[in-house]
Amino acid sequence: MEALLKKELGLSQVKAAGHSGGGCISQGQSYDTDRGCLYVKVNHKAEARRMFEGELASLEAILQTGTIRAPKPMKVIDQPSGGAMLVMEHLDMRSLNRQSAKLGEQLADLHLHNQRLREKLDKESGIVGKGSGQSDVGYIDRFGFHTATCCGYIPQVNDWQEDWDVFYTRQRIQYQMDLIEKSSGDREARELWSQLQLKVPQLFSGVEVVPSLLHGDLWGGNVAELDTGPVIFDPASFYGHSEFELAIAGMFGGFGSSFYSAYHSKIPKSPGFDKRLKLYQLFHYMNHWNHFGGGYRGSSLSTMRSLLK
Repeated sequence: MEALLKKELGLSQVKAAGHSGGGCISQGQSYDTDRGCLYVKVNHKAEARRMFEGELASLEAILQTGTIRAPKPMKVIDQPSGGAMLVMEHLDMRSLNRQSAKLGEQLADLHLHNQRLREKLDKESGIVGKGSGQSDVGYIDRFGFHTATCCGYIPQVNDWQEDWDVFYTRQRIQYQMDLIEKSSGDREARELWSQLQLKVPQLFSGVEVVPSLLHGDLWGGNVAELDTGPVIFDPASFYGHSEFELAIAGMFGGFGSSFYSAYHSKIPKSPGFDKRLKLYQLFHYMNHWNHFGGGYRGSSLSTMRSLLK
């Protein structure tokens, strides 16, 4: 490993440090080098490069907003024995505690960043001589992402769409349903979804959804803090509805009331928020079903039944 890192990154000194870790998908190890302490995520699956390239692009996009701290990515490297690794800066993180409210504020700033670019663009368009195509603001007016990203190891379809409910229905829930159909042919899930998908547009009646850059997998295991503020990592980013971000955050705990209060002080709940949150949680239950098996079937089906009431 050390020799490969030296070759790929042009390092002269590489030594494993005492920090290691990992989750359900990948493992990690820190290394002291002549360019500082680096963290290397390793995965041996055949699709590891695609997964890590999506994570690298996600981290870069988040960092470009200047709203919230994330590890700075460096490079995706193929492993000779198969799989790949993602090299990034090492951050000496600890569990989220004192920075919970600040995380809520900065996450809201991340979600509002693209909307603020649109407001700037609208302002510029009113300036004489500043015509169409002359702005360098960078506002994203559609839903999706410029590359595939993976929530877990399953790739997300991020093809650009103008309508959010179309994007979410086809490229998030239907995609997960197709995987369930392929693996288990679950008839009840298929029948419930066939009814629910007809009702999805109603959940967005009267709600303007402005594309927000999302972390995409913001559960308690993907947030932490430094002395200087909160950190988010392991993203599966795309431009989507800001409410989607809060779905998995509420499913597995780890976020206190100060987080939500700070977030909603900047992005208040819109009418119908609670029901849409269930719709967004449905994706994560189905994604977990496809990753970890039928233990998540009951949650997926009960969520669909609840949305059909």
